[in-house]
Amino acid sequence: MKIEQIYTGCLAQGAYYIESNGEVAIIDPLREVQPYLDKAEKSNAKIKYILETHFHADFVSGHLTLAEKTGAKIVYGPNAKTSFDSYIAEDNEVFQLGNIKIKVLHTPGHTMESTTYLLVDENEKPEAIFTGDTLFLGDVGRPDLAQKAASMTQEELAGTLYDSLRNKIMPLDNSITVYPGHGAGSACGKNMMKETVDTLGNQKEMNYALREDMSKEEFIEEVTAGLAPPPKYFPLNVKLNKDGYESIDKIINRGTRALSPNEFETAANETGAVVLDVRHQDHYAKGHIPGSIFIGLDGTFAPWVGALIADVKQPILLVTDKDREEEAVIRLSRVGFDNTLGYLQGGFDAWKNDAKEYDQVTSVSAAKFEEVYKESQQINIYDVRKPNEYLSERIPEAENTPLDFINEHLAEFPSKNSFYVHCAGGYRSMIAASILKKRGIHNLINIEGGFDELKELDIKMTDFVCPSTL
Repeated sequence: MKIEQIYTGCLAQGAYYIESNGEVAIIDPLREVQPYLDKAEKSNAKIKYILETHFHADFVSGHLTLAEKTGAKIVYGPNAKTSFDSYIAEDNEVFQLGNIKIKVLHTPGHTMESTTYLLVDENEKPEAIFTGDTLFLGDVGRPDLAQKAASMTQEELAGTLYDSLRNKIMPLDNSITVYPGHGAGSACGKNMMKETVDTLGNQKEMNYALREDMSKEEFIEEVTAGLAPPPKYFPLNVKLNKDGYESIDKIINRGTRALSPNEFETAANETGAVVLDVRHQDHYAKGHIPGSIFIGLDGTFAPWVGALIADVKQPILLVTDKDREEEAVIRLSRVGFDNTLGYLQGGFDAWKNDAKEYDQVTSVSAAKFEEVYKESQQINIYDVRKPNEYLSERIPEAENTPLDFINEHLAEFPSKNSFYVHCAGGYRSMIAASILKKRGIHNLINIEGGFDELKELDIKMTDFVCPSTL
């Protein structure tokens, strides 16, 4: 028997390859399915099942493409309804895979079709659970994402999740391995651990949501507290996962069309495409196409695209480093952005060499900012980190304008006087700078290295003080 976690850091997502005696099951595959095909071919094994834990909101699954290429059966748990051929399993139904068995445990709450898969080894011993978004390490799945589809409140879904955890998962042996659908950084939970594999016994000790003495009322209150609004692309991804989508091969062929600077410019003007620059933030700062948006491939690329570009059908034109255009197209498709029209051939250098207009972002080092900060009587600083980061520690004069909701804060930025923008390390502040410049706000100065470098300098920081202690 072989179990392999295939973890994608950008999405903080875990897919799983399970093999026994020449037969394979894939759990929650990503959109690009070639890695699973390659693994099975290398082992001379056949992919028999594609097991989906639920209808994913944060990424587009590869279930349809993988089924088309292998003939494998797509399996969902109870309550699932799809527009394509799939097998809807019953609670406690068992699937034979080589010498092992996989048992369906219906665990609704995150969504009503949410299902945990229990792996039973050759000796009939329960070995592992693949929990999807029902149980994370250190947390559980959000109960607010499926309210509309389930015709239930988030409190009702949370109560259902409480019952699922207590009745289906917590009675299992402590030695069982927990393989979750996501890790730290995913928007599908709040307090996930950085680890991606654990034992159920340790989770019973470490996970606040699995406390033995926790009442249902306490669970509902704690699980629903502090939930940030979900990214706008989540419902669109659910729809794609339920109803189907275009072949990724077609998307790659269309998206990797090379365009000369003139063709690129014409395409942008005629289609209204977003020009998405995915190079490193330092390269974007030194020169970029006016009006382009920066979201770098070397950061949490796909989730930020989903959070900041409202419509997955939005046409996109890419500015990439050499030989990274296909990577960008694939990673966009992971979150349902399938309408990439092509990329700038020769990259930004070709644009610049063609004597076309370009823009820059004014930036200063953290050390230079310190000099200005100590000399200025009044200074405008905007912190685009998440509210919990800002509340933890910040520059006293800084205003919090979280990147996720930057468009809602546009009126707060000065129209004439210069102002400073920072995040934790420089990636998010450059995204914010690109959005502000696209909105016609050019009087900004980006702080390189962000708060991480500012903390090393002689700048007094403010710690969060709980209001009840004031």
